[in-house]
Amino acid sequence: MTNAQVSGNADTSATSTASEQRAATERPAARFDVAIVGAGPVGTALALLLAQRAPHLRVALVDGRGAQASYDDPRTLALSHGSREILARAGAWPRERTALPSTPIQHIHVSQAQRFGSTEIDALDHSVPALGYVVRYGALMRALDTAMAQLPTRVEHASQASALSVLDSDAPGLHHFRPYRAIALRQDAQQVTLTLEGASGDHVHTLHATLAVNAEGGLFEGQTARPRTRDYGQTALVGFVTCERPRIGWAWERFTSDGPVALLPQENGYALVWCCSNAEASRRRALDDAQFLAELHKAFGDRMGRFTSITGRAGFPLGLNALGQVVDGRVAAIGNAAQTLHPVAGQGLNLGLRDAFDLADCLVRHSSAGTTHQGVAGPAALTAFARRRRADRGLTIRITDLLPRLFGIDAAPVALARGMALASLDLVPPLKTAFARQMMFGQRG
Repeated sequence: MTNAQVSGNADTSATSTASEQRAATERPAARFDVAIVGAGPVGTALALLLAQRAPHLRVALVDGRGAQASYDDPRTLALSHGSREILARAGAWPRERTALPSTPIQHIHVSQAQRFGSTEIDALDHSVPALGYVVRYGALMRALDTAMAQLPTRVEHASQASALSVLDSDAPGLHHFRPYRAIALRQDAQQVTLTLEGASGDHVHTLHATLAVNAEGGLFEGQTARPRTRDYGQTALVGFVTCERPRIGWAWERFTSDGPVALLPQENGYALVWCCSNAEASRRRALDDAQFLAELHKAFGDRMGRFTSITGRAGFPLGLNALGQVVDGRVAAIGNAAQTLHPVAGQGLNLGLRDAFDLADCLVRHSSAGTTHQGVAGPAALTAFARRRRADRGLTIRITDLLPRLFGIDAAPVALARGMALASLDLVPPLKTAFARQMMFGQRG
C-alpha cells in the first residue's frame, strides 16, 4: 500500500490532479477524525462500531454504490459464530432470530474424495448455538444499513444534493457519502487527504482526516498485485442446488484432486462453491443443468442423494493477494483491501470482520487514552492494530493458502498423510477444539 493508493482500481495517477484542484476551489475541505473508503460489510461494520463506541469521533464512510445495488447483490456468505457476535455488537444482528435472514450451520463434515479420512465438527461440542450462518449479501447489507439508520448521529451526503456545497464535518458521528468514489488519496505527517467524486462526476469534494482506512476490495481478478500473491489457476463455480435428501444444518467440505467442493445449507437447499481448474470450470459452465448436476453428484457422493436442480450458476477466478503490511503511516487496510483468500473454509469475510473489530477497538482505546488533542487516535493506534492482527492474519492466510494446494496433490502417500491428519482431529479432541475455534474466532493477538 502506497501513500497514493486507495484500492486496486482507484485512479491515483496524474489525471486525478485536475479533480483535486477543482475540489479545492469548488468545495471547502471537510475534516474528519477517521475516513473509511469502502462500505461493504467490513467497512460498514467498522463505521458502526466506531459510531457506537466512540460517538465523539467524526467518521466519514465513503460508499461507491447506491443502496439498492448492494441489496440486489446475489452472492452468498458464510459467517462464523464469531462474526455473528461482531455484527451483534455493531447493531446489525440483534438477538431476535428474525433480525437477519440466515440458515444456521450446526454440523460441518470434512472429507477427501475416494480417500481415507474425514472429521465432523458439531456446534454442541463447542457450546455455541451454531458454528456459523449462511446469509445473502443483500440481506446483510440491509441489516447494516438499518443499523446505521438508527444511529442518533448519522448524516447522509448524497452526491446529487446541492446542500453538499458546505459540509458540517464539525458535527460528531457518522457521515455517510453515498454514492461517492474515492479517486485520490495522499498523506503527509499531519493528515490524510482524500478526493471524492460523485456518481455523475460533477460533485467533487476534498476530505481531510487524521486517519484513513481502506476497506475496498473487489474480486481477485480485478485487483492489482500485492507483495504476496498466488494465482491458483482455479475458478469457483457457485450456484444454489437442491437435492433428494437434504440434511438440515449440515455443511460439507469435500476435497477432490481438482479442488474443494463446499455445500452450505441455505433455506431449502444448498449454496454450492465448487473449485476446479480454469479449464474444467469452462467446460462445466457449458454443460446443461442435468449434466452439471450429474458431475457434481460424482464429485460429492451420495450422502444426500441426487442433486435435483441448480440456479444462479456463475464463476469467479481464485487467488491469494495480500499486503505484507496492513498499515502505512496514517492509512490502514482491512478486509479484501488487505487480503483476498481462497474460499476454502470460508474465512475471507470472517477475517475481514475481525480486522474491523480489532481496528475499532484500537482506535477507541487510543481515543480514550487521549493520545492526541481532543481524544482523537493517531498513528500509534494503527501501529497497535497491525501488531494485534499479525498472528490471526498470518495463520489464516497460511491455512487457506496451504489447504487447496495440499489436497490437490493426488499421490497416495500424501493422501494417506492427509487422511491421518483428518482422522487425528477425532482422536485428539483438544486438536479439534483448537481447529474449530480458529475457524470461529481466529487467533487473538
